[in-house]
Amino acid sequence: MLFGALSRPCLIFLSLTRSTYAKVVATENGTALVIQNDRLFTRVDKASGAMDAVVLDGQNLLGTRSGSSGIFNLDCYCTPQGFWTPGSTQPSYELYSGTDSTGIDYAGIRMSDTYTPTGQILEQYWFLRDGETGLHVFSRIAYYNETTPFLRNLQEFRTLFRPNSDIWTHLATNGKQFAPLPGTAAKENEVVVQDATWYMGNTPDDPYVQQEADYFTKYTFQDTWRNHDAHGMYADGSQIADNSTFGAWMVMNTKETYFGGPLHSDLTVDGIVYDYMVSNHHGDQTPNITNGFDRTFGPQFFYFNHFPAGTALQVLREDAVQFAEPEWSAEFYDSIAKYVPNYVTSKERTTWKLQVDLPKNAKKPIAVLAQNGVDFQDNVFDPKAYQYWAEIDESGHASIPRVKAGTYRLTIYADGIFGQYTQDDIEVRTGKVEATRVKWVEESAGEEIFRIGTPDKSSGEYRHGYEPDTTHPLHPEQYRIYWAVYDFVNEFPDGVTFKVGESDVAKDLNYVHWSVFGGYADYLRPEPYEGNGNVNNWTILFDLEKSQFQQKRQATFTVQLAGAKTAAGNTDVFNASEPYANLAYTVNVNGKDLEPWIIPYYQSSSCAVRSAVICYNIANKFTFDPALLKEGENKIILSLPFNATDYESAVLPTSVYVQYDALRLEVS
Repeated sequence: MLFGALSRPCLIFLSLTRSTYAKVVATENGTALVIQNDRLFTRVDKASGAMDAVVLDGQNLLGTRSGSSGIFNLDCYCTPQGFWTPGSTQPSYELYSGTDSTGIDYAGIRMSDTYTPTGQILEQYWFLRDGETGLHVFSRIAYYNETTPFLRNLQEFRTLFRPNSDIWTHLATNGKQFAPLPGTAAKENEVVVQDATWYMGNTPDDPYVQQEADYFTKYTFQDTWRNHDAHGMYADGSQIADNSTFGAWMVMNTKETYFGGPLHSDLTVDGIVYDYMVSNHHGDQTPNITNGFDRTFGPQFFYFNHFPAGTALQVLREDAVQFAEPEWSAEFYDSIAKYVPNYVTSKERTTWKLQVDLPKNAKKPIAVLAQNGVDFQDNVFDPKAYQYWAEIDESGHASIPRVKAGTYRLTIYADGIFGQYTQDDIEVRTGKVEATRVKWVEESAGEEIFRIGTPDKSSGEYRHGYEPDTTHPLHPEQYRIYWAVYDFVNEFPDGVTFKVGESDVAKDLNYVHWSVFGGYADYLRPEPYEGNGNVNNWTILFDLEKSQFQQKRQATFTVQLAGAKTAAGNTDVFNASEPYANLAYTVNVNGKDLEPWIIPYYQSSSCAVRSAVICYNIANKFTFDPALLKEGENKIILSLPFNATDYESAVLPTSVYVQYDALRLEVS
């Protein structure tokens, strides 16, 4: 039988021989460096800079190396030519061993390589301790070049556990999103429908097709960083001699060196277990590589576990989740700081506490500390700045351990509350527990006439958002599946008309507001449908009494977006040849156009088409004379430019679009 939910002591007992301790061994010869303990053997190939062997309890987890598979390595999209994989140019290596301050032996490997044309340095660190079956990892990128002080943006920076083995049977993003890997026949008969997206329906008996969806894309398994803890792959034992189960997990024990705060989302697993330290997949900002840029990402923990036959996937994942705490292994990290450039030791950190008076009806409040002076979504401008966040309890308390000393912006937001609280110049100093007390008053522009949706930084409450797919037994959230299966034209043949007080946001508002639907990258509707205004224009109807608007001075219509795709896509690069790089979004009140909101190119996302409902959040307040309102039924039209498209170099839909978080009308 499959083992279900188990307590942590039971997990420790079941995980095969996990608690055995023996000295860590570190060895080196002319071709490889090895660090191992009594259970885990790992090897780095000197010719490529990649780890090419990870063996747990005698089981090869990477499989046979073949090209870029069967390895665990670092790469980047960071050179003038694009991608670069360090380790084969002019690599150097160091082998470490020692005993940490808690008395536990450890060993480590450093791989360092320099991209000769520009002088960029990339380094990967792997550390192994006694009694553990995982690798503590750090990744560094540095650029010192006064001749060319600006190089380019750091578009992607990632480590990849990339097996070439048939033992792996399942993928897991979190405790909710998991699925079988598509089988060999499914992959042999797949049809490309979009960038990194395939139709798998030609093999209807494949476990993935039967349980998850007819389409497979790496974006189905993306996640938002706010509550993310561990992701990876699971081997159910069907391809292992004794049928025992294995897992390979990337544990986010720290999140401070990532960017974009708790709203950032990225790829996690698709047959590769990723640690995406930097990317703009969903349109977030990325840092520029300039002279003096030097940042070390991590620590993260790549954990490998082994359980008896029949143990369920989530049992192995929960075993990994126990390490997703920033205070775990802090003494060890202090002990190896002498080897890891830029690592901030405990002496340079403290605990920060918050007491906040929250607005009434605030749900799931969160406090964020990030780069001072900027929105936390844009915290890429200072390579020394870190980020932290914590859930706020019902009494308004939050606590964040191990905060690096510095000056931060505090941001607080919550479900159900429009806007957010921000305060700059929050000082965090070492040597004492820092405490901050604030009062958050919900923004208001008068009497609320109506609101549509829930302000929660997401478009998930609308049709095809968080609603589960009941046609497949794993019930994935619908937004995770290839967007084209939800044909807007068929579902909304007359366009969107939403009547306040009568319509249902989960049925009558789509999770995406398109300018044009179908065409390029739409496997099911290859010809674009521009419509006659029934795609790019959405209508809101609402009733008013005279007393609600007469003798009032100002009306305010707030539009909060969970994401917006302009013609800049996810690049944040302005292209003068694209008329919709800066996107004009228009609101019309009872026949009168208000001044358009110009959504700038640098706030553009690639969101729904990459299976997301939380991307770069933006908002605007449209103000107008209440004299435009009338007694009885009123009409607001939300408009994107008609048939507004862009050029896409990848196979992605060309339409611009927005995804609503929430809407509100107030009169004062």
